[in-house]
Amino acid sequence: MLTRRIIPCLDVKAGRVVKGVSFLNHRDAGDPVALAAAYDAAGADELVFYDITASSDERAIMVEVVERTAAQVFIPLTVGGGLRTVDDMYRMLRAGADKVSLNTAAVLTPQLIEEGAKRFGSQCVVLSVDVRRVSAPGAAPRWAVFTHTGANPRPTGLDAIEWIRRGVALGAGEICINSMDADGQKRGYDIELLRAVSAAVPVPVIASGGAGSPEDMYCGLADGLADAVLAASIFHFGEYTVEQVKGYLRGRGVPMRVA
Repeated sequence: MLTRRIIPCLDVKAGRVVKGVSFLNHRDAGDPVALAAAYDAAGADELVFYDITASSDERAIMVEVVERTAAQVFIPLTVGGGLRTVDDMYRMLRAGADKVSLNTAAVLTPQLIEEGAKRFGSQCVVLSVDVRRVSAPGAAPRWAVFTHTGANPRPTGLDAIEWIRRGVALGAGEICINSMDADGQKRGYDIELLRAVSAAVPVPVIASGGAGSPEDMYCGLADGLADAVLAASIFHFGEYTVEQVKGYLRGRGVPMRVA
């Protein structure tokens, strides 16, 4: 049986890790290099590094910070934010990333997914999707895709499930699905969203947005059918450790990698 993955997320702004609620009101959480090293030592299965203002600021990702972060970890590192070309992707892989995450650029230029998968392999390309529930109460659930998330998220007109299917058809090897409604709320993942995405595509799905406890992570894996769970607040601010979460999940029968 495949082991499930615990993935701390480093949202980086101006060289510091931050965490907010629904992408706003960010709190400082520390130095990305120090946090990366700590999570590696703590037994995290992977790390995600997002330069969260690169797209909205219309600038390139901070290569130097990525290089220093990658030098501290021996687990897979995914890097995203401000990647607009295949050369940008290559630069991140050269800097030490194992995977690159595409979000805004993939929506604007879908063929970037295909070009990246052809050059580096689908296993290197993660499609990250920020979504908001738009269905009326009592109606069948539906989610819309947004880009440039933060104070002024931009609607794309894309249906989340349709866009994710298209991204996988173009070559994305993994999906990171983030609920904008649940982000930072610590009330649990959007289970209906996770189940819909997991049923729609044959590639691994990472749950993002809403983790507040080990129970939430269990529900994301067991009920949402996710392959991995991503979290930030509960780890950065010391509410739980990676070891505590893994111990809880093992106790409930979820296969986990032993650090």
